[in-house]
Amino acid sequence: MNDADIDSDATDRMLLQRMSMGDRAALALLYRSYHGRLGRFLSRLTRRADVIEEVINDCFWIAWQKAGSFHGDSRVSTWIMGIAYRCGLKALRQHGDEPVDHDSLPEDRTPAHDPDEDRELRDWLSKGLAHLSADQRVVVELVYGVGHSLDDVAVIMQCPVGTVKARLFHARVKLRNVLPTLAGSPPARKESAS
Repeated sequence: MNDADIDSDATDRMLLQRMSMGDRAALALLYRSYHGRLGRFLSRLTRRADVIEEVINDCFWIAWQKAGSFHGDSRVSTWIMGIAYRCGLKALRQHGDEPVDHDSLPEDRTPAHDPDEDRELRDWLSKGLAHLSADQRVVVELVYGVGHSLDDVAVIMQCPVGTVKARLFHARVKLRNVLPTLAGSPPARKESAS
């Protein structure tokens, strides 16, 4: 963890402590701080913006209720992502596993400059990610999109690190084969399991 991550986690821990004492302003600060990250992360599970918002709200309701039980075994961001992941899985059981559709996501997720080439790249990557299973999309988002370590992802997904590594490996292989085809090129050679 770098200094910024340490400072951010210390702030988050302080906000959780204040939340455990009933401080609604602390909840609002934490909510605003995580809303965008959670929206992007959850967009890998479902394309429905209404479901994403519902899951984020459920996540923070649980965080509000359990703030006092946070023991500091992980970073606050890992704890919150874990809650969001479990809430997201519950929503998937209720609404089904739908592919990502970035057109239905909130507008604040797009960069301010948003040139056509960035949009084309995002669309191309989204189409590639749609070929992955929900678990593979989540691992890719947590590792490459959010920047969590494999150990953090294992905590969030409540599975062994080896499972996270396997999902990431298979996701990269699938993307390596599907992305060139989507771009009109032949697929890359398959990655060996050495």
